[in-house]
Amino acid sequence: MIKGLAITPPVIGRISIGRVIEKNGQRLPSKDDQFTLTQQVQNKDGWILHPLDEQLRKDQNTEKLRTIPVRMLFNDPELNLRAEYSMFDRKSGRLVCVGNGTQCNRLTSEGMQELECPGSSHCEFGKGGLCKLYGRLTVQVNDEKDLNSFIFRTTGYNSIRVLLARMMYYNALSGGLLAYLPLQLRLRSKSTTMSHRTPIFYVDLEVASDMTLEDAIAEAKARKAQRDELGLDQAALEVAAKNGFANGLAEISDDDIPDIMEEFYPHPQQDEGTTVEAHNLQPVTALKSRLKQHNPQH
Repeated sequence: MIKGLAITPPVIGRISIGRVIEKNGQRLPSKDDQFTLTQQVQNKDGWILHPLDEQLRKDQNTEKLRTIPVRMLFNDPELNLRAEYSMFDRKSGRLVCVGNGTQCNRLTSEGMQELECPGSSHCEFGKGGLCKLYGRLTVQVNDEKDLNSFIFRTTGYNSIRVLLARMMYYNALSGGLLAYLPLQLRLRSKSTTMSHRTPIFYVDLEVASDMTLEDAIAEAKARKAQRDELGLDQAALEVAAKNGFANGLAEISDDDIPDIMEEFYPHPQQDEGTTVEAHNLQPVTALKSRLKQHNPQH
């Protein structure tokens, strides 16, 4: 295995609760009150919709998609949801620091160093909103039969905290059967004093809407027995995933950085990575141009 290359779950699409719009010659993140499923391909109008987006809206007879049927790839919640404090250089787009609240890997003048990580709120290096909590949830949508997954990216504390808590609780209640449970993502909203009473949207996880928790756990047990009989080794899959994640210092590829910066990092005060004031936005097109100069093969 090539050292330094993080091996992450195979992704075939994106799940978002926001979009990037063109305004006054700049591309700005804009919040949305629904899910959107896209392919990993963009055109001049933005991300191309995935066929499942239309299918789910038809199945649910709704214009606004606010629930998505999902299953987890892994029983271990921290394999499904990868989260850490991340800091990008706003000029070059390089990932310069990744930490977990205890330790971090930071790019310094002496190279990559392992240092203490106090978290984004107390870090002098990342003060001013330069360091953010950044999470990636990978899920299988609509009972996908292979290992293909969709990725939901967020810098929102609410989404990361709720998703991780739900997975930990469901895994504990089911006796370690999180990957076998029929679940769904649900878009929720809340308002706070800091949000000036305007809605903040975040993503929650719950049992499939047509089931009770007891029904879902019963199905999970039956599904596990069926997969075990077929010889599918979930434990080995999770070991392979852990080894793959541990193989690299960072799980963010150079190809993804311009889009991550555009959607989540234009302004340090942004809550869920979906709103930003125009006068505080760094032009992302210039960032992409600089990255292309450094990586002409892209």
